[in-house]
Parts: sequence; structure tokens; C-alpha cells
Amino acid sequence: MKKKLISALLCASMVACMTAGCGDSGNSDKGGTEGSTGGSTSSSDLAYSGDLEFMHFSTEEESQGNGGSDGMRTVLQQWDDANPDINLTQTVLANTDYKTQIQTLANADDLPDVFMIQGMNVKAWAKQGLILDLTDEIKNSPYASDYNEDYFTPFKDEDGNIYGFPALTGGTCTVVVYDSKAWSDAGYDTFPSTWEDVEAAIPKLKDAGYQEAIAFGNNAQWQMNSCFLSTLGDRYTGKDWYESMINKGGASFEDPEFVAALTETQRLFKDTDIFNKDFNAISNEDAREYYISGDAPAFIGGNWDVSYIQASLEGTDLYDTTKFAVLPQPADAQYDKNSQNIGLGYAVAINAKLKDDPDKLKAAIDLAEYITGPEFANYVTENYALGGLTKVADVDLSKFDQFTQDFYNYSYVDTTPCEIYDSYLSSDIWSVVNTDLQDMVNGDKTPEEVAADAQAAYESGY
Repeated sequence: MKKKLISALLCASMVACMTAGCGDSGNSDKGGTEGSTGGSTSSSDLAYSGDLEFMHFSTEEESQGNGGSDGMRTVLQQWDDANPDINLTQTVLANTDYKTQIQTLANADDLPDVFMIQGMNVKAWAKQGLILDLTDEIKNSPYASDYNEDYFTPFKDEDGNIYGFPALTGGTCTVVVYDSKAWSDAGYDTFPSTWEDVEAAIPKLKDAGYQEAIAFGNNAQWQMNSCFLSTLGDRYTGKDWYESMINKGGASFEDPEFVAALTETQRLFKDTDIFNKDFNAISNEDAREYYISGDAPAFIGGNWDVSYIQASLEGTDLYDTTKFAVLPQPADAQYDKNSQNIGLGYAVAINAKLKDDPDKLKAAIDLAEYITGPEFANYVTENYALGGLTKVADVDLSKFDQFTQDFYNYSYVDTTPCEIYDSYLSSDIWSVVNTDLQDMVNGDKTPEEVAADAQAAYESGY
């Protein structure tokens, strides 16, 4: 039976990445990638024969510069090949468009059979009966003993029930990618550890021809939250504060330490020359091009950006001088100066309606298990030195170049984790916060107003 891939990709100005992208419309193929290993699957005993839809955002273009996307497409191809009687239809959207479309489908109670879900939507969609409780399936999975249990946390409800198999690679959402030569020429052996030192370097960087110290893009609004405030906020509040927010333990967005984080964010973007002036008008893809082209000596983004930068720069001098650093520490922050937010921001979820079709449900669970299991983890570890839901023992970094080793150590060894804000709470809250943050860094809202709006959304919608 012929399989079909529906690429509903809305073009942006850059090649797709984990959080945004573009591609050709109407592309129909099997959905695999070059370098697919083929291979085993646990699906040989499936009784189901028929249609199964999977909606995701791992585009073909994205897979050329993103290990998680390449791994997803590779294992999807393996599962597809092993199940010729199942007509697996993949609906693939650029990530920003995916977020909009999946919310629209949820609002209409018309979710796909299998799809990617963010942690911030889990509690609400579980209460609405839209997504299947997968707790027993996950506990009884043949891969259960290898699962990294911490990755399930964003995908649980208040009672601890689990609604998704955490997917893609466990990577950072906040990393400073910098040209060590440019910063050395400005007088810094490593990237500055404080924002004060970043500001002090600006005159020398401008003398060297740079227009800004750090490139950043926030036109889709989520970037300021996911790639900046989640980590900067942790420096002010510490980890207990956000845990209290998640658990309704009494913390508030209007607490002075969180308002201080907002105040510093506004200062850095509005009142200094650290960032490109068009940061609210361009995407993270555009901003990373400033770095790739040599127009900016540093860039802040996530692991998906690093994968793209690596693929773009390989073989150049800038590839050899590219290094990684945590966000600089604000002068008035008191908590972990080595933190960076890391996790699995998406999980594979299943439409609750499939419980009425046991054979189809079994196929959907098998698909979800397989594309998040050891086949995926081994593939991305072996090819990209990245991690997934299942643990891989004895990762051998010796075969990778210095760029890859450095980023692996940044992500998993040399830094301490903090939470990705929008992996938790609810999309209604973050919709308010993200819009307000963009207004705040433009100078159109005060930090106190942003905090008050966020708290009101929190109290009414969580």
C-alpha cells in the first residue's frame, strides 16, 4: 500500500529547524532521509491494517542540519517500511505553523491520530479528554528500564498520569554561540561571564566592524521566553520558585525576584547596544545568519540552531573558532550562574478517540514507542552526540570533532539544568507573556505590567 507524506510547509526565509522552517508544498514521498539505516522494529505482530496519521514538524529540509529531525525521520522510515499494511500519513508543518495548527485542531476536537504535544498543553487537553493517558503503556514499555524518567515531568497531569512519550533530542534552549577569536581580540579569553563585561567589550567590537555584540531574533515571540528568560529568570528566582509555580505552591509572577528578571531583560534589550536593533522583527533563523555570515560575534539560540550553524560552517575558519557559553550573570542575580534550560520540549501524544479502536490504538502506541525509543537514541548518539528519551551508555566522543565535543559537554556535562518555562503551565499563559515580553523590550510595557498580566492569566487559566 502506497504511503503518503503531506508536506504542508509555509516558507520562511531560512531552511527549517526544530523551532521554525520552510519547504516545498505538495511534496509527496515516503518521508525518510538519506542515510537511513533501515532496521528492526517491534511492530511485526500488529493486527491493524488501515490509515494512521502522524502530525509533526521534522521537515526534510530541517533534517539536513538538525540531528533530532534527522533521527526522527530516519526511525519513522524504519517503522513505515516494517508496516506495509499501515498507510502512515505524515502531515509536516514548520514548527511555528505547527503550534498554531495543532491548537486549532484541539479547539475543534479534531486532533490527528498521533501528534507532537508541548508540555504546556498537556494538563488542559487531558482535562478536556483530548489526549490518551499513556501511563500504563509507558510503564509497561519494553524500553521502560532505559527511559530517563525526568523527561516525563512536563507531560504529566496533577495526579502524575503521563500523556506522551518525550520526543526528539534532549537539548538546550539557551546557549551563547560565539566566535572565540573575535572575543579574544576584544580582550576576553572566553565569553564574558557578566553582562557588565559584555557591555565593556562593545566599543572594541564596534571598532572591529561589528554592529552588535550578540544576535537575537524574537519575531515569533516565543524566543524571548524559551531562549532567554527561562534561563535568566532562573538566575534571579532559583529553581524552587518555578517548581512552586508549577505546583501552585504560592509563588507568583509578581514576586519581586521575577520582576527583577523582567527588569534586567528590558534593560539589556532596550537600553544597551548588546543586541541587534531589529531583534523583534527577525526570526532566530535570521539572527543566526548574522553569526554565520560573520556580521555578529555571538548568537543566542537553542540546540536546533547549533545543529544548523554546525552544518553551515563546517570547513570554515569560523567553525574552528566557534565555542559555547552560558548566559552572562546579571549583577543583581544571586542564583546559579552556570544554569541553562534543557529538556525534551515535545512528546508524542495519541488522540483519545483511538481507544475505541484497539488495533489502531496498538499501532499508534507502537509507533510512539519506536520513534522515541532506543533506535532513535542510538542513532542520534552515534551520529550527532545527542541524547534522547532512552539512555545510551558509554557515549564515545573521541570520533567527533572539537565542535561536537564542546557542545556535548556544554549541554550534558559542564552546565546545570533549569526548566524551560513553556514546557509547563498552559499555552494561554504563555500567549499573554510572550506578547507582553515583546512589548516590554520595545518599551511599551513595564516589567510590573507584564508580571501583573502574567499572574492574571495564571490565576484564571491554570
